[in-house]
Amino acid sequence: MDTADSSLIMLSIPESFESERLLIRAPHWGDGLAVNEAVKESIEELRPWMPWANKVPTVEESEASIRRSRLEFLERTDLRLLLFRKETGELIGSSGLHRIDWQSRKFEIGYWVHSSFARQGYITEAVDAITKYAIQELQANRIEIRCDSRNVQSARIAERSGFTLEGTLRNDKCDVTGTLRHTMIFAKVRGVEYGGE
Repeated sequence: MDTADSSLIMLSIPESFESERLLIRAPHWGDGLAVNEAVKESIEELRPWMPWANKVPTVEESEASIRRSRLEFLERTDLRLLLFRKETGELIGSSGLHRIDWQSRKFEIGYWVHSSFARQGYITEAVDAITKYAIQELQANRIEIRCDSRNVQSARIAERSGFTLEGTLRNDKCDVTGTLRHTMIFAKVRGVEYGGE
């Protein structure tokens, strides 16, 4: 392990924080069952946008994914976050800070929601809280949200959260069916959308 990796592991990063209705926290061993149930019940809504949702995972596969995410969180290479309703403890979705560039302090927010909790403002609330977390705790200089240009709901969340559409990359990558898609890139930048020089 090189010095850069060692310094990342030594970063003190809060494992949980709250918004008005949500407990947002790092994954723990044993979270796989709740994630599996949410994915299973939401698979039809997730499948068009999420490459990992091409089939319903087993509970073991979901738990293995959670355990990998736990290790990545501890290594600071990817910061997956689970979203729970404070009132009931129900898992309402997953988000996090991905494709991290620690040198420039750049992060990308991704998200998905359990279909039972869609269109209730939970993901917008989570994105707002995670953005604040990235700015205050991780000194983010740039935070991105990327989505398929056809994913209207995802784009609306970015817009509602005050992210600026910087552009659309045409024929940027293939979607889950192998068809070329365009990618919208939204961002918040230090000194423009939030404080700092």
